[in-house]
Amino acid sequence: MALANGTYNAPKAGSENDIPRQWFIVDAAGKSVGRISTEIARVLRGKHKPQFTPNQDTGDFVVVVNAEKVQMSGTKLDVKRYYRHSRFFGALKSLTAREMLDKDPAFVIEDAVKGMLPKNKLARQLLLKLKAYKGPNHPHAAQKPTALEIK
Repeated sequence: MALANGTYNAPKAGSENDIPRQWFIVDAAGKSVGRISTEIARVLRGKHKPQFTPNQDTGDFVVVVNAEKVQMSGTKLDVKRYYRHSRFFGALKSLTAREMLDKDPAFVIEDAVKGMLPKNKLARQLLLKLKAYKGPNHPHAAQKPTALEIK
């Protein structure tokens, strides 16, 4: 792109637009929240690729299905709490993990993955590539996601 002063401003080599993106699907049925969250965070950041760069979005898209069938170890279902606050006095609300799985199981996975990403603008961009759904159906069949094996 030629600038007004006659110089040429070339696009950066290896920019984020040049990176090929894949779609992965994860079946969360019977798997631990922490185990699948670490693998999802790794794929979202792009650490599984040779061109990984910490300050760029080199990751892929991840679709999580059967989020309501995820498991938690020990007594986390009854002890772990999710808090919300509207910033008005006396408006603190809390739900246990069991209640949150009944209400919005996708939030449990999204919250766990969010905690495993860096705390910056890039993490907010990476979270947009995570799609979590309650049942086995999802609207991303056209992207032909491949299965991501999690042990």
